[in-house]
Amino acid sequence: MTKYKCTVCGYISDDEAPELCPKCGAPKEKFENLPEDAAKLIDRARYTNQLHMDMIAIMEEVVDIATEGIEDNLDPACLSVFQKAKKSAIEFVQMSRAEIQGHVGKGKWG
Repeated sequence: MTKYKCTVCGYISDDEAPELCPKCGAPKEKFENLPEDAAKLIDRARYTNQLHMDMIAIMEEVVDIATEGIEDNLDPACLSVFQKAKKSAIEFVQMSRAEIQGHVGKGKWG
């Protein structure tokens, strides 16, 4: 679980510090060994962020399906369900994106 962080750009290496940072080209000496608690937080954040990304993908599918239902417009009750589903799915996508953005801002991405 050892992780190394480039002090120049923030790149995280999961195994060992590379000779040169793949992102910014900084030398190995610019990498710091992260404490175990910081490494665990990165792993947890990666897991949660992936859950958010998975949910975003599913909600985007809901938006597409609901859009088809709206276009089909069988009857007012169906139209209402599809409109509500689309609105809710869009809101969930935006909430998850905001959470991910917050995690990135707090360095909880890795």
